[in-house]
Amino acid sequence: MRVGIDFGTTHTVVALVDRGNYPVVSFDGLDAWPSLIAANAAGELRFGADAAAVRHEPGWSVLRSIKRLLNEAGPQTEVSLAGRSYRLTELLTGFLGALKDDLHHRSNACLAPGEAIEAAVSVPANASSAQRLLTLDAFVAAGFHVVALLNEPSAASLEYAHRYRSTITAKREYVLIYDLGGGTFDASLLKMTGHANDVVLSEGIQRLGGDDFDEAILRLVLAESQLTDVDPATRDLLREECAARKEAVGPQTRRFLVDMSAVDRPPFACGIDDVYSVCAPLVDPTVALLDRVLRDPARDGRDIAWSEVAGIYVVGGAGGFPLVSRTLRTTFGDKRVKRSPHPFAASAIGLAVFLDSEAGFELSERFSRHFGVFREAQAGADVVFDPIVRKDAELPTDGRTPLVVRRRYRAAHNIGHFRFVECSRLVNGRPDGDVTPYDPVLFPFDPALYDRDDLGRQPVGRWKDGPDVEERYVVAPSGAVEVTLTTEPGGFMRTFRLERCAAAR
Repeated sequence: MRVGIDFGTTHTVVALVDRGNYPVVSFDGLDAWPSLIAANAAGELRFGADAAAVRHEPGWSVLRSIKRLLNEAGPQTEVSLAGRSYRLTELLTGFLGALKDDLHHRSNACLAPGEAIEAAVSVPANASSAQRLLTLDAFVAAGFHVVALLNEPSAASLEYAHRYRSTITAKREYVLIYDLGGGTFDASLLKMTGHANDVVLSEGIQRLGGDDFDEAILRLVLAESQLTDVDPATRDLLREECAARKEAVGPQTRRFLVDMSAVDRPPFACGIDDVYSVCAPLVDPTVALLDRVLRDPARDGRDIAWSEVAGIYVVGGAGGFPLVSRTLRTTFGDKRVKRSPHPFAASAIGLAVFLDSEAGFELSERFSRHFGVFREAQAGADVVFDPIVRKDAELPTDGRTPLVVRRRYRAAHNIGHFRFVECSRLVNGRPDGDVTPYDPVLFPFDPALYDRDDLGRQPVGRWKDGPDVEERYVVAPSGAVEVTLTTEPGGFMRTFRLERCAAAR
């Protein structure tokens, strides 16, 4: 069975590849699987729908929005749940393992017992290599055969291509994907020619999504109701109620009602414009970023004119909030703003389209962030940043062949101390914006240190007769990075899987 899996902040959605159709999988009648983990003091864990069933019961603690935690996590990151510490990667693997089990036993996917599941999965466009690697490893450890890992807006573009290919013309061959999920916002500009989808540029905001809308609405309700001392459990109940009411808002909604029985109050009511007012500051940065993506130079060195854009495609669970489409239409005009018929499932459906060889669509992805290393310059008098892989570097299209980059030089020290970072932009050649540091890599250039496992405690000194060194960087189609360091002569070699800096966890 081949499936597309959109692991979301609040819900996880699965779509099947079924003879040219891409139905969304239902779990016990529901089209989305809750992205929840619950635990009690005895150490019992529950995931997904089972976690949702006990989320308000005494003695159970709930971990929500686990996907958001991955943005700042490393392999050793731990979280506290019901008074116990758990490694985040183990929780994520357990969550995805339960999803796999429910696909077999509690869904309408009609999987045969023991049938393997080939999956294409997605991550936010602005996800770091560490987040991509953690996500990919967890899916594999849970028993999925992962054949592709795509950026979420890129996956959604395939759903657009599947539904609206007729809107693409020789004069309008660009599409802007506006992807507002539960926890992240992504925007991608794609050029669509025939059945080829080429990513031109992707940007994102790591912590902005439907969760933040829910919180803003809850604060409005509490303030207007003059509720200042609400315990955490009751606050969670009210927050869920606000989220449910938000998701029920339609274009014609005029009044916003909230059930306040959790605090023994009559229903809260306000005009929908009051709700839009507290949410508008969250929508504004997404529109600004969308405009920046449109105005950034294309790969041919020229700006893309609005007349060349076939449309803005609104996807993601929070993309269905009417304020989003209204703001986009006010900013960019009515005619070319389209909302996916299934905004919450657009990425999952696009992933399924990607897996369907009969559909014939091709996707050209790009590296979503600058990746590089700090190096000494001018005999140690200065430090410069060497961008190994620049943002928007095109990744191989076959899903298997990695991107390989090499650096060669003569070692100037007895120990190499490599400080790798990723960032969302470069300013005057230096990392800026959303910067992700990685664990330092220490590599012995001096043969006398080859067998030492305490390089961090060895003095680093300059070396006149250092060996020749090759750095070989392998960027997987998923965006994860490994570096192999080799000295010549001698051929001493080590490979390092780059992981998020412990200090940043």
